Amino acid sequence: MAGITCGHCRDAITKAVGAVDGVSRVEVDLASGQVTVVSAADLDDQVLAAAVDDAGYELTGRTA
Repeated sequence: MAGITCGHCRDAITKAVGAVDGVSRVEVDLASGQVTVVSAADLDDQVLAAAVDDAGYELTGRTA
């Protein structure tokens, strides 16, 4: 994820992604720029990307 550098960034992404239906937990690692999303079911990558974009950040990839 591009552009996450501080606690405000972490909080904004956590709030935005956490509001997506089905998301049960969000963990943001500022050092690596990675966001871990936990859910009971598969989530639509486009919905997650839109939530990140709406928060003012850019999703740059996905890992399994």
